[in-house]
Amino acid sequence: MSRGESPSPSPPPPPPPPPRREMELELELEMERERMDDDERPERAEPLSDAERDVVRDTWQRVYESCEDVGVSVLIRFFVNFPSAKQYFSQFQDMDDPEEMERSSQLRHHARRVMNAINTVVENLHDPEKVSSVLSLVGKAHAIKHKVEPMYFKILSGVMLEVLSEDFPEYFTAEVQLVWTKLMGAIYWHVTGAYTEVGWAQVSSSAV
Repeated sequence: MSRGESPSPSPPPPPPPPPRREMELELELEMERERMDDDERPERAEPLSDAERDVVRDTWQRVYESCEDVGVSVLIRFFVNFPSAKQYFSQFQDMDDPEEMERSSQLRHHARRVMNAINTVVENLHDPEKVSSVLSLVGKAHAIKHKVEPMYFKILSGVMLEVLSEDFPEYFTAEVQLVWTKLMGAIYWHVTGAYTEVGWAQVSSSAV
């Protein structure tokens, strides 16, 4: 550079890469879309044994005593770790501060709905048809009305198990977590069945 010349402006810095978990989520969402398109869904959910149902009921009873606070903790971690999930909630879209989320009456209301839905499942584990009916309604509402990617149900299940194992370590031992993982897998199976039933691929593409 000759004397007197102005230095060339530096190129703008490249945008930061998306958070790793968000990148992983996008890959998982795409794989889930392909899986549903390829109709690779298992024939049936793996049923819980009588002993496993007793484990679920016993541990859930401890959790449900503080259902709203637990539900709020789950949703806050869900939205903080996977902020793209907030796109489906106009009330929470602009909330980034966990403390603000915790004070939100709308978030608390949704937390109660999530926990009450799981409570209905747990209370009716002896009645598979009732469980199927309840989760079918949940799945269809989220597919048709809210147009939520079904993969978010699996992610929310994982977040919930994380929170429960941390907040109730004396009850959610490794063995109990395996039983709950099995239950969450069954819930996801029923929900995705409802998505398939209403033709999720068509609903999803028409919403773009």
